[in-house]
Amino acid sequence: MLLAADAWRRVGVTRLVLVAPYLCYMRQDRVFRAGEPLSRDVVCGLLGAAFDRVVTVEAHRHRTRDLSAAFGGIEVEDLSAAGPLAAALGGSKRPLLVGPDAESEPWVRGVAARLGGDVLVFEKTRLGDAEVRLEPPDLSGVRGRAVVLADDVASSGSTLAAAAALLREAGAASIEAGVVHALFDAAAEARLRGAGVSRIVSTDSIAHSTNAAPLADLLAHALRDEVHR
Repeated sequence: MLLAADAWRRVGVTRLVLVAPYLCYMRQDRVFRAGEPLSRDVVCGLLGAAFDRVVTVEAHRHRTRDLSAAFGGIEVEDLSAAGPLAAALGGSKRPLLVGPDAESEPWVRGVAARLGGDVLVFEKTRLGDAEVRLEPPDLSGVRGRAVVLADDVASSGSTLAAAAALLREAGAASIEAGVVHALFDAAAEARLRGAGVSRIVSTDSIAHSTNAAPLADLLAHALRDEVHR
């Protein structure tokens, strides 16, 4: 991609826009163990030097306050997937939207607003790459409710599975999961099913068997202004 960008510049292209629905390497936003690289700074620095604008969807911004600064000051637009996910998840009346951690709360509320649902958020402590501890809030209002678990990225599925197990124990009538970026494999999906998740919906930012929320309209809307530049 970087070689292609260089070639376009050399033949006279004056403006390059990168559309990256899943912005890889943003999850490594700090050095967790000695000897690790900081992939966010490395990759975003390379992209910022090659492009004039980046359009992405639900970038992992938990410890990145200024996304444009991470790219060296170029234009960066981080789109919300709340609309496409809510459209794909619609069906239950007044569902309970559950976020697995405090970082997920803002966009979980965005989905809830579109579905007319309530919000509940867990507190998460990560114990390892595939092990987490969840501290649930008061779950007395879960019994008999249709629940939608929502997260931006699912890879091992451990966080969603742990939350689903607690919600099932609390008496949820049904549990679905809405994920923006689906990185998990078949084993992780089976783990989610075993924890009580009846349906998993993801956007098509990454090709996956659970894709049900297309992003084409969202991206097209963001790019319309390029036509008039």
